[in-house]
This record gives sequence, structure tokens and C-alpha cells, in this order.
Amino acid sequence: MLHKAFFIFVTALITSVAAAADPIPEAVLATGGRLIPDFAASNVKASPIPGLFEITLGPRLLYMSADGRYIVRGDVIDVDRGENVSETARKRVRIDAVNGLGEDGMIVFAPQGVESTITVFTDVTCPYCSKLHNEVGQLNKAGIKVRYLAFPRAGVPSSTYDQMVSVWCAGDPLKAMTDAKAGRPVDAKRCDNPVAEHYKLGQLVGVGGTPTIILEDGSIIGGYVPAKELIDYARKARVGG
Repeated sequence: MLHKAFFIFVTALITSVAAAADPIPEAVLATGGRLIPDFAASNVKASPIPGLFEITLGPRLLYMSADGRYIVRGDVIDVDRGENVSETARKRVRIDAVNGLGEDGMIVFAPQGVESTITVFTDVTCPYCSKLHNEVGQLNKAGIKVRYLAFPRAGVPSSTYDQMVSVWCAGDPLKAMTDAKAGRPVDAKRCDNPVAEHYKLGQLVGVGGTPTIILEDGSIIGGYVPAKELIDYARKARVGG
């Protein structure tokens, strides 16, 4: 009975007039500024539920009541459309956060003609990451660009972190990545590198293991997927296509 009442309540809210045109209340801005580091008005917009405002913090998403008193974490479901509105928003903020790192700090295996892009949180000591890496040639041949972000599962600092720093600091990072995943030695090196930054972002987007794959539309795949299936997923997630 409680579940039925809850869904009737949610349906009534979501099918009512959308709050997209609602101004952002001063109470929301005041609470956000007091409780959330680096908070700005640009982080806030009206949610589909009147009186509830969506707040994005990098790749994270939460909601706040108009009076600034309540913060809600969870999913908003549009029952009529069968859509998880929150997950749609999470995809957007997730890929924006990943793209915001810039490809200069990624290790990128790119084909001549790019049909779609995947971004992979990887660990050079992870067997399934090595299995996926062995199929990068197939992915590239199908027009799939593969961008690597570092996610040393043992944390920062750790011996795995040191290995991944050496890969990112190598004279030829693509070769170093391939060598490391094949179990071949990579010369120990140090330089200014983004490995810790990648790891922190991975934690924020909910990476629990490697490989974790972010598709072009912000969808997330946890774990290894064979190249043939991954190519299909990547093409379907292509932005604008």
C-alpha cells in the first residue's frame, strides 16, 4: 500500500507543470553557499518536480527543497515516460566531468576516423583491463577512440600508483601502457602527472573496479565487455548519432 501511494504521489508531481521556469530561491543559494565548497548559482536548476531544485557538483547530483532546509539524494522517476530523470542528468554531468579533464592528460588510442569515443578507467595490474587492451585494435578498426584514465585500485599512494605514474610519464605512453598491461617492465619515472586527479574523479563517479567504461553519452559500464559488444554499445551511445 505504501509503495502504491508513493508512486501515485511521484506521478502526480512529475505530471504537473514542470518547474523549469522557476527562479532559483535565495534560500537554496544561501544553503548551498554555506554547506558546499565552490558552490555557485550555475550549479542549480529547477528539477521536474515543483519546489525541488537540482544541484550538480562535478559528476555528483543531488536535490534541495525550495526553502533550503532539505537535501535529497536519490532518483526522480518519470512514471509516465518510464524514464529515470536523475540518471539522464547524471550521464550529462558525468561525461562533462570526464571531458573537462582534457585529452592532454589521457592516454589515447585513436583511429583515423572517429565514429564514437569511450573513456576507460584502467589499472595496469588488472587482468580484465589487459584483456580489454588486447582488443583496442579491433575497437580502433571500428572507429572507436579509446581514452584511458588512471585508476590504481590499490589507491594513492601505492606501488600500482607508482607504476601508473611511470606509464603516464614515459616518453611513449601508448607503448608503456601496452608493455605494462602485457607484464613487460616499464622504466620508473616521475613527472607532473594527472594520475591522482584521475583516481579522485573515478571515486566521485562511482568507479568500484576496473575497467570502468564511460560511453560518449555518459552511460557507464562496469567491467570488461568483449569488443564486438562494446562497439555496438559505443555506436548506440554516440552523441548526435
